[in-house]
Amino acid sequence: MSKNLKLGIFGFGVVGQGLYHVLEETKGIKAEILKICVKDPSKKRSLPDRYFTFDRGDILDNPDVDVVMELIDDPEAAYEIVTAALKNGKAVVTANKKMVADHMTELFELQQKHKVPLLYEGACCASIPIIRNLEEYYDNDLLNAVEGIFNGSTNYILTKVFSENKTFNEALTQAQKLGYAETDPRLDVEGYDAKYKLCIILTHAFGLFVNPDDVFNYGIQNISDFDIKIAREKGYKIKLLAKSRKINDEKVVAMVMPQFVSDKSELFKVENEFNGVIVEGAFSEHQFFIGKGAGGYPTGSAVLSDISALTYNYKYEYKKTRQVSGVVLSEDFEITIYLRFLHPDSIDKNDFNLILEEYRALDNHYIIGKISFSKMIRSSWISNPDCSVILLENGD
Repeated sequence: MSKNLKLGIFGFGVVGQGLYHVLEETKGIKAEILKICVKDPSKKRSLPDRYFTFDRGDILDNPDVDVVMELIDDPEAAYEIVTAALKNGKAVVTANKKMVADHMTELFELQQKHKVPLLYEGACCASIPIIRNLEEYYDNDLLNAVEGIFNGSTNYILTKVFSENKTFNEALTQAQKLGYAETDPRLDVEGYDAKYKLCIILTHAFGLFVNPDDVFNYGIQNISDFDIKIAREKGYKIKLLAKSRKINDEKVVAMVMPQFVSDKSELFKVENEFNGVIVEGAFSEHQFFIGKGAGGYPTGSAVLSDISALTYNYKYEYKKTRQVSGVVLSEDFEITIYLRFLHPDSIDKNDFNLILEEYRALDNHYIIGKISFSKMIRSSWISNPDCSVILLENGD
């Protein structure tokens, strides 16, 4: 039997407004917005004034509010709101991936202690219900890998670069105008946004609680016209991928990096602001999910699904944290990379275990070779803006 929910919302930006419109058009969910807490009293709103408040207590301390919806940008303020709501015995829905990733252990413990649910489907891959699938469909499957395109902004930029021959800056500006990329795009283009989502997925897929600082991310900001030319010559596209894979019963590897993707991969045709997620299980084998990964409505639809689930008292069970013990994040594995550089003396070839291909010219040089992951992330060139590093698909 479903129940009627009274909602208190923090934030009325892109996601908050998307949620409001989705709720208005959806007749099957029994939920009513009581109050929306916002910061700026002078800003014009599209709803009547009676909906809005500037006092957190009007939501957090309101006994009529069943569910607190946290939909703001500031991760520290979001953390304060979410923890206060959980301690007050209120269910919480959030879409703040950085906040959840940074505080996953504590948020997990608060849910257990206060016996209230925290749902965050909207924090990972927008319209793709990946967390719910990991929790329900794959809850007893032995997962081998979860990887894919987790950031719609960078995928949009790379699509425009490859499909429409736009420069990186032109594509970024267009993404910002459409609301797919922030004014400060570093969280997207440097791979942080995808990393936060990956950290959350590591908990639900492999039972791992990880500090985001311990997961390596390398973005697309150094990709040059030369790199794009090489990709085209080899029949590849470049995609920013979040990758996690179990390499044995005790070790999981995780990273966010650009990768050359061939037309043999489902991810090759995932374009614009869409996300694509591949799940590999011992029993379910190979599954592929695709859906919009940026924008108010896709994220709003994920938030809506969490509200719908709460009408039936749904909560995450975190089964993988109980099924798996002793699994750790590992840096001890080998990868194949393309390394482009301007100055030969900036690269130590001895970093590579095996060099498969080498190219030299007046202005650009590259090496394709096998290298220890731990060696790569500690190299001098990994942080050099004159270099770019791109993974090769399947190590080929």
